[in-house]
Amino acid sequence: MSAEVVCLASFNADLGIRIAQPLRRGETAAGRGFSIGPGGKGSNAAVGCARQGARVAVLACIGDDAHGALALRTWQAEGIDTAAVRRHADLPTGVALIQVFDDGDNAIAVAAGANAALDAAAVNAAAALVRGARVVMASCEVPLDAVQAAFALARAAGVVTLLNPAPAMPLPDALLALCDVLTPNRGELLALAGAPASSGDIEAAARALQARGAGTVVVTLGPDGCTAWPREGAMVSLPGHRMAVVDTIGAGDCFSGTLAAALARGDPLMRALEWANAAAALSTTGAGALGGMPSAGQVDRLLAGAAPA
Repeated sequence: MSAEVVCLASFNADLGIRIAQPLRRGETAAGRGFSIGPGGKGSNAAVGCARQGARVAVLACIGDDAHGALALRTWQAEGIDTAAVRRHADLPTGVALIQVFDDGDNAIAVAAGANAALDAAAVNAAAALVRGARVVMASCEVPLDAVQAAFALARAAGVVTLLNPAPAMPLPDALLALCDVLTPNRGELLALAGAPASSGDIEAAARALQARGAGTVVVTLGPDGCTAWPREGAMVSLPGHRMAVVDTIGAGDCFSGTLAAALARGDPLMRALEWANAAAALSTTGAGALGGMPSAGQVDRLLAGAAPA
């Protein structure tokens, strides 16, 4: 059975440690709770999507090492199709060094490793997989030429494209024009639009990206929910759900993956946003990228007004 959602998936082994607050230059501080677990924006989004009941396939490049084996175990445990995953003999699997602070926020440094080897040739080799999907999603943790190749195949086949433009970097207009849905956070949106971080004018930034060809722009706002500007129609804004936050790692990825799952099953934009907004909130109640990633049943209960289980 073909995948409903295909994810160009970065995978990073997350090496996490808790510290009280961000380090100053040259500072050494005692940490606690060191952990190694699965991460990477694309992988997180793929898992979030699969937990909402979508049939998901990943198109990825990992190393032939222990962290690569962790990637395969993670995806296979979630029922994700790994047939299009390539193992690279000469590059290590990606790694993310994560500091988690006492207030639940975090700072992350990433070494791309084998993620950087995902290219247009790998995408074209999986063209049938891409064309057979309902949604194709990616982030900027994989090379943009691969994303553009996949989105061009998807557009030609009438498949919805979703880009989480993180980490923020300059995007060519040709790629923006292939994006049906963009899901930046506030800082990423302003950076993509070339607006000063102090401006705070997210509507102007969203409209500037649309003027360059982007479709619906959905801005995630952390505890304040999300706001969307469809290419046609009025702005949609949803408040956040108040949660007992353990950490925020992977919340944006969960939002994008859940949004992809909802769009793949045919939900209208407003319902899809409600679902993604609730799932992202629930994801902050567990430790690590996947610890709080919710099931469809958990999201349904939250939207129905029940207390999170």
